[in-house]
Amino acid sequence: MTAGLAVGITAAVAAASGAGAYLYSMHHFNALLQAARNTALTEGELIREALEHQMMENDRSLIARMVESFGRQASVANVVLLDRNGVVRFSSAPVGADADLRIGSPTCQACHRYPPAQRGSSRVVEARGGTILRTVVPILNREACHRCHDPSHRINGILIFDRDTGEMRAELNSDVRWMVAGSGGLALLLVVLIALVVRVVVLRRLQRFETTARLIAGGDLDRRVPAGGSDTISWLAREFNTMADSVTGLLTEVRDQRERLETVINSIDDGIVVLDEQRNVVAANDGFLARTGRSRSEVLGFCCRTAGHCTVDDCPTLGCLRSGESQVRICERLAVDGTVAWEEVHASPIRGPSGHIVQVVEVWRDISERRTAEARLAESHRLASLGLLASGYSHELNTPLGTILACLEGILRDLQRAGDGQPEWPRIGEHATIAREQVLRCRAVTQQFLRLSRGQATPSDLIDVQETVTAVARLVEPTARARSVHVDVAAPAPRVRVRADEAELQQALINLLLNAIQACAAGGRVEVAVVDKDARVRIQVSDDGCGIAPEHQQRIFEPFFSLRSGGTGLGLFLSLNFVRAWGGDILVQSVIGGGSTFTIDLPVAPSAGAIAVEAAS
Repeated sequence: MTAGLAVGITAAVAAASGAGAYLYSMHHFNALLQAARNTALTEGELIREALEHQMMENDRSLIARMVESFGRQASVANVVLLDRNGVVRFSSAPVGADADLRIGSPTCQACHRYPPAQRGSSRVVEARGGTILRTVVPILNREACHRCHDPSHRINGILIFDRDTGEMRAELNSDVRWMVAGSGGLALLLVVLIALVVRVVVLRRLQRFETTARLIAGGDLDRRVPAGGSDTISWLAREFNTMADSVTGLLTEVRDQRERLETVINSIDDGIVVLDEQRNVVAANDGFLARTGRSRSEVLGFCCRTAGHCTVDDCPTLGCLRSGESQVRICERLAVDGTVAWEEVHASPIRGPSGHIVQVVEVWRDISERRTAEARLAESHRLASLGLLASGYSHELNTPLGTILACLEGILRDLQRAGDGQPEWPRIGEHATIAREQVLRCRAVTQQFLRLSRGQATPSDLIDVQETVTAVARLVEPTARARSVHVDVAAPAPRVRVRADEAELQQALINLLLNAIQACAAGGRVEVAVVDKDARVRIQVSDDGCGIAPEHQQRIFEPFFSLRSGGTGLGLFLSLNFVRAWGGDILVQSVIGGGSTFTIDLPVAPSAGAIAVEAAS
């Protein structure tokens, strides 16, 4: 700005000074030229008077000497005396070829362009390109001249008096040069003074505006421009401060609104993220940051594929950008703690003034609990269907089971009355006893189904765990032999009892043992062990079979889910419900190709002495 002002002021002053010097020089030259004209006329008249006096005496030699004497004067170029016909009679210097004295020349036309009656006065003209000031003085035919000249003639001759103006022009040029130099110096001094005044009075005060504006833009909203004085800049400073107050108020209001909006958005549990057209994160709330496990600086400006843990292939933002419509997706997200959560993602477009999509807002909502509730609702529907089926099935099966049980008990009574008459009767009695136990087990199962469908609790009793395990191993032994699988029961543990229903506990163990046998190939091995530790008893059923995949281990206890062709998917479901009803649980550990271990974990029942002490207290 200072350089611009300096150049502008210098140019203006230089132009004004140059124009003034030129006008002054022209005026001065014209004044000098006019003075020279007047002097030339005066001198011409004097020379004419002197020559006329000598002409009266008719002394030609004296006239010649006078002409020569006048021609030797300073600044006189030549003095020429012509007759009335234009013939040179006397000359102080040789008349050159450039002295055009023809009738059509400017010298002659100085008089001849006027009518004869107006040719009696002297004239001054410029000759030789303005370097000679030529005075043309007519010599009139006076009465005293009639004795030598014809009285009918009005003019006897012409006196030409040439004055050289070169010296005058040289002096004028010198004066102009000094004037231009002086004007330039004055202009430079004026520019310097103006620059100092502008810098002190204007620029330094304007720099305060620049400094204040920069500080306000940098966040110092309380900074203002000093506004003392009553000139234009002071008025501008007051107006600037008024504007700054207004802008500061607006910025404060916008900042408060933004903070309130951020507080509202961050208080929402759902994750909210704004993405641009390249799917870079523009803004994100705390809910989204909590889902990613990263800080705001690690998310903003980065692509959503690197900022989040979304595993959905069909990106909702891409779908929104392609179709221009809102999109909804269900995706699986890996949480920071390693667990899997299900998210419902809503992507909505943000359009610019032209209608083009400029950003996309994604809202992430955790629907894991909803999916769990839906799964429980579906399980409830399946259980209701199972209860209805179990009720009808148990009711229809109890009748033939009762008949078979009556027949088996009759056979056993007949064998007891017959004694040992036949050698095969003990074997028949053993088979009948096993058949009776299985029929009783079937009736217990039907009763369980009936209680399950009616929502009734199963009565429990103190059960010896080791005896139950031994009995169940004896029951599955025929199935194990048929599949060439060896069932091994570990050495009996100290006597441990649990409070449960014996038939249900046997059914749960049979389900686990049969599953283990079916998982083993021919020559496989199944081990059953009872461990008593920390007031808990653990019945472990281990096999060296094919194992269970990790994604199936959470679903094997769901009703109607089975990994075996022809399976009903109810065995493990019923077993888990039985065990949980007694305050226990079933745990599973499995490796693909390395076998599985199912553990029934139950609380140990207090001893009879502890029960008596508790009852007495």
